[in-house]
Amino acid sequence: MTGLTRYPSNDALASHLHNLPDLKSLFAADPKRGETFSLSAAGLTLDYSKNHLTSETLALFEKLAEEAGLGDKIQAMFSGALINHTEGRAVLHTALRGSVDDSVISEGSQVAQEVAATLARMARFVEAIYSGQLLGFTGKAITDVVSIGIGGSFLGPKIVTEALKPFWQHKVKVHYVANIDGAALSGKLADLDPQTTLFITASKSFGTQETLTNSESARDWLKAAGADFSDLAKHFVAVTANVPKAEAFGISADNCFPMWDWVGGRYSLWSAIGLPIALAIGMDNFKALLGGANAMDQHFKTAPLKQNMPMLLALTGIAYINYFGATSHVLLPYDHGLRALPGYVQQLDMESNGKSCHNDASAIEHLTGPVIWGAEGTNGQHAFHQLLHQGKQLIPADFILPLTSHYPLGRHHAMLASNCFAQSQALMEGKSLDKAKQELAANGLGEAEIAKLAPHKVMPGNRPSNTLLMDSVSPATLGALIALYEHKVLVQGIFWDLNSFDQWGVELGKVLGNEVLSRLEDDSALLDLDSSTNALIARFRALAAKRREG
Repeated sequence: MTGLTRYPSNDALASHLHNLPDLKSLFAADPKRGETFSLSAAGLTLDYSKNHLTSETLALFEKLAEEAGLGDKIQAMFSGALINHTEGRAVLHTALRGSVDDSVISEGSQVAQEVAATLARMARFVEAIYSGQLLGFTGKAITDVVSIGIGGSFLGPKIVTEALKPFWQHKVKVHYVANIDGAALSGKLADLDPQTTLFITASKSFGTQETLTNSESARDWLKAAGADFSDLAKHFVAVTANVPKAEAFGISADNCFPMWDWVGGRYSLWSAIGLPIALAIGMDNFKALLGGANAMDQHFKTAPLKQNMPMLLALTGIAYINYFGATSHVLLPYDHGLRALPGYVQQLDMESNGKSCHNDASAIEHLTGPVIWGAEGTNGQHAFHQLLHQGKQLIPADFILPLTSHYPLGRHHAMLASNCFAQSQALMEGKSLDKAKQELAANGLGEAEIAKLAPHKVMPGNRPSNTLLMDSVSPATLGALIALYEHKVLVQGIFWDLNSFDQWGVELGKVLGNEVLSRLEDDSALLDLDSSTNALIARFRALAAKRREG
């Protein structure tokens, strides 16, 4: 790989990285390497010693950061500059957790004041639900809340709610629906009572196809149970920037929480999009979540590169992607509550940095965002770790583990931790051919059998990983963890000189989806698309017609 040739230090960094010893040699040369290359911030500890780097690597990273103007570009985000230049928007999700100056103004309003006012509204709403002040159309208290959204308005709240199950207040049950597949909504509604169910429609435009359609079906479900149009205000709230459209749907303006252009969907869980989180865990815990993210923001803004957790994650990732050709990165949370984290970071990273042109519209000639994937704990070990250990691909890994469990059941957590630590050790050390032969000989195999079998047991090792630890999964540590990955994505986008905050590929899919839908639902519509799509639509129409006739 040629690396990031736009930067003067590229050649020196490329040469240095390709001449580094393997990981086992680096550890042999420095008995304290594990201590040297680790740091703590905002309740998290990062051990990045199992990466291909030395103190000289960090010095070269610093030089690269200077050439990229990293510090100024980070400050531009926190100060409210229009860094999302393709949409003319500021990027101020950090304001949602109190990490911008009170003087920052966007869309004509003081951002900090808008955020504080919305948090206060959320707190009043949560208390009204908890105390039974808000009643359904038959006078019964709300028992269940269904949040309807998609993308960031679904993934963020859902993963946080799942991860913080030990902090649930059990005042109401919170459910999530995103998929347009009718099975998703039908499955949820089957177990709910329309008299005691509240829906949260989360859509900035109040026009997202999946969210609006699911909301319309939820509205029909309420009407079928006897609710009239005026009753809908008792069962729907919205998080949106399009209040008139929400009102036309049947939602009172008083029940519309704001969304701002300076908050992207995948960065929105800290906003009123997080209302279902607050309903599940309580407002105090929601504020603790914001506080943990704020702590990571402050660390990110102030710590020098060599002690900066998001920057180190970003730069080690760049080393593997741009200098060693890694195309994916695996997240391995050893905690059942964090099982959805890979999916959340998948959107955060791939939607942000999966781009093909630089900020000046010139073509990108190197790899950018990796494929993000993963699964929880030991489940992954029995599914895809074989590929991590012996496959030909280079796949950097992040191991994530709370040191204590909210569920102290026998030896379970010690065994979970032992697997986490052993897997990263095994990826780094591997198993040599000589070691494999010795083990087989110790088991009584003859030379001929050993010669045939030993190569199958060789693992090359020298496979990089990070290990992220926290004392326990709490609102504060989870907030810090999510903010850590947000800032990692930002830093990588800065080095790749791309806009991490638009998503035109997603927008194209929405437009074409609507065009196809119009042809699926109207048999008389002209099939004037490509031959493959036309044939697929024709098959759909034919079976739909057959079912109508039958």
